[in-house]
Amino acid sequence: MASGKRNHHREHLAYLAARILAEDGTQDYASAKRKAARQAGAPSTQQLPDNREIEAALRSWQALYQRESHASRLQALREAAVTAMKWLAPFNPWLTGSVWSGTAGPHSDINLQLFTDDGKALELFFLNGEQEYHMGQRKVRMGDRTLDAAVVSFSVQGFPVNATLLPLDLQRIVQKTSDGRVVERARLAQVEALLAASPLTVT
Repeated sequence: MASGKRNHHREHLAYLAARILAEDGTQDYASAKRKAARQAGAPSTQQLPDNREIEAALRSWQALYQRESHASRLQALREAAVTAMKWLAPFNPWLTGSVWSGTAGPHSDINLQLFTDDGKALELFFLNGEQEYHMGQRKVRMGDRTLDAAVVSFSVQGFPVNATLLPLDLQRIVQKTSDGRVVERARLAQVEALLAASPLTVT
């Protein structure tokens, strides 16, 4: 396949994957990529777009077809994130994921990272706050370490929040995705500044 034709093929698959993400409200890039390949009748997985290409296509799709609804929902999600971060201030919260990056869809949750060496204090905090919550676990790679991290799930202003609990000494470590991208994240002041500068801004 010639280079130009190959690039067009990748762009088409990225567009299809972005539409799936936008319409289904999922954040599963790998699944959207596979669905897009099936829709396009692409038997080879070698020419699939990477996550950067899909995210760029998703931003374009949302700006073109979901501009008003996406912007208002993103604002509401970020305001809820601020509320959650203020409440969880003793545990050094950072906002990450699609709510910070600006690609949150209709069913996106708010993803926080909490940094503390006292996990028991966090659970006691939730118990004392009379907040309904659920504890789970997930694998997280930070730097050269892979951790079985606790995840506390709850809701704020009707939006689901998943907060991953990490050791305090990892707060300065840069986290990367499986394809080598730096995981974007922000502290409370950065999220507040973004909302204050332009409530409906999409980063």
